[in-house]
Amino acid sequence: MQDLPLRWDDVQLFLALYRDGSLGRAAQRLRVDASTLSRRLAALEAALTVTLFDRSREGLHATAAAERLAVAAEAMERGAADFARDAEGFEREVEGRVRVTAPPGVADLIVAPRIGELVAAHPRLHVELDARVAYADLSRREADVALRAMRPTSGELVAKKVFTTRTVALGSAAYVASLGTLRDLGDARWITYGDDLASIPTARWLAEHAPRVAPALTMSNFSGQMQAAAAGVGLVLAPLPFAAACGLSVAKLSAPLARDLATLPDDTLWLVGHRALRVVPRVAAVWQWLDRLFQGDLTRKGERAR
Repeated sequence: MQDLPLRWDDVQLFLALYRDGSLGRAAQRLRVDASTLSRRLAALEAALTVTLFDRSREGLHATAAAERLAVAAEAMERGAADFARDAEGFEREVEGRVRVTAPPGVADLIVAPRIGELVAAHPRLHVELDARVAYADLSRREADVALRAMRPTSGELVAKKVFTTRTVALGSAAYVASLGTLRDLGDARWITYGDDLASIPTARWLAEHAPRVAPALTMSNFSGQMQAAAAGVGLVLAPLPFAAACGLSVAKLSAPLARDLATLPDDTLWLVGHRALRVVPRVAAVWQWLDRLFQGDLTRKGERAR
């Protein structure tokens, strides 16, 4: 069956004639003259090879064919209206709420202190920052953008690695300077996790390599650990970017200690979002800012702190 060369304005013409039952009234509705409308109707009927209206002195009378086609034509009209409404509703400006979820330390110490840069650039943007250990379900729109330690393996998600970094020993500049090159872990004060989080890799490493060293502080809150380190309480094991984020210095370790610490797995951070939302202006703006934050200035400062 050959496709008919039917245009949307042919359907509009048909509906106007069907509803008005008069060439004159339909012509006024469509803002064309009656003779033009009559020629277009004749062309449409010829293309369809069917009579749509019986002509009489009283006007136009829909045939059985027209009654049948009216149902589909009105459905097309509704679809066109929905199309126009949805097109008008597309976001063209960076505005509205974007929900970002991130691990607590990343959210508290890296993203939140710098978020002013983003909202200053986009004053109509509202960022909702959710610091949680558990993963939000992006497929169910529990968040728009996520920072995760692991790459997603399912769902309509896109992911970009924003850094892979090593674990280092961090402390205040004064305390690190006072230690010089650390040759024995027992020569330093340490900050580590409490028993509830003793299985975390850095806590296990410290317990294995310094079993007889009593920590100066145990605290199962990463942000609190960073604050204590900045105050000179002791050294803490953490990913390198937190050096720049928290104003900490990297302690110098002897070659054997550095080799032992290098056995810890690298820390990786992924920027994750739902594929359907990536082109939405407000989501795209947040994505791009987070990408620059972790791959740009923050990482360079961390590398200089080594």
